[in-house]
Amino acid sequence: MSLVACNKDEDIVIDNPGDNPQTPSVSLNYKVLEYTPGPGQYINEKANGSAGISSPEEACLYAEKRLANSDYVSLGAWGGYIIIKFDKSVPNTGEYDFAISSNTFDSSNEPGIVWVMQDTNGNGLADETWYELKGSFFGEEGYERNYWVRYSRPGDKEDTPWEDSNGETGFVYWMGNYHDQDFYYPNWIKEDSYTLYGSRLPSRAEQDDITGVWTNKAYEWGYADNLGSDFVEATHQNRFKISDAVTETNEAADLSSIDFVKVQTSINGSTKLLGENSTEVMGFFPL
Repeated sequence: MSLVACNKDEDIVIDNPGDNPQTPSVSLNYKVLEYTPGPGQYINEKANGSAGISSPEEACLYAEKRLANSDYVSLGAWGGYIIIKFDKSVPNTGEYDFAISSNTFDSSNEPGIVWVMQDTNGNGLADETWYELKGSFFGEEGYERNYWVRYSRPGDKEDTPWEDSNGETGFVYWMGNYHDQDFYYPNWIKEDSYTLYGSRLPSRAEQDDITGVWTNKAYEWGYADNLGSDFVEATHQNRFKISDAVTETNEAADLSSIDFVKVQTSINGSTKLLGENSTEVMGFFPL
């Protein structure tokens, strides 16, 4: 079941630029088609403007406006995702083809797995096959495909419970001292539970034995919001190759071009000090 979707032809109307902090400052060459985050400390938060979202359509427009202002859009805990459609197909050159910007920094890598889709039927909808872009940890021990997590609605000011496809359970912690909205379960999801599907990377969070400070170490390459070798400091972007797309059976997808991109939080990890590991994105760019 698709939990959120925007009208692909929905436009952002600006009546009084500058009056609304969420008013876009630039035109985008893509549209946000879906925005379904996992529960997280930046979800339903008044400070970033997501507190008043009550429908999937509003969620997409919120994300689109944030991206137009080069502001972060949080994907929340594991499996949370955003889907965009470029205005024009991005060709597969065999080299870096598109980039995704984020708010990552050296001690805070929150890698997101990237998926791509080609609009072969030409209907403008993301209704065909998603192909995962193979990153540096693809197929390594601790990497999981066909993983899922089910989140359940918490009470006010309570941790959000989850269970996964491995039979494990846990919580997305409520960080009341820092993010005190009543709950982190997306307000625009009306069901009392929802399930997200995708691939999982193991956490690389480490705590210093002396200082107690936590750091999230980077993966080598192939992920959004991650200081890998594909990261360009000048633009704060990770670059991606369509040629890295693989099928469900791990074969090269051999796509001639792509039209849709999905980014998904890839680590199911949380601490009571830092909260959940959540991928953030700030923009999408053909190269």
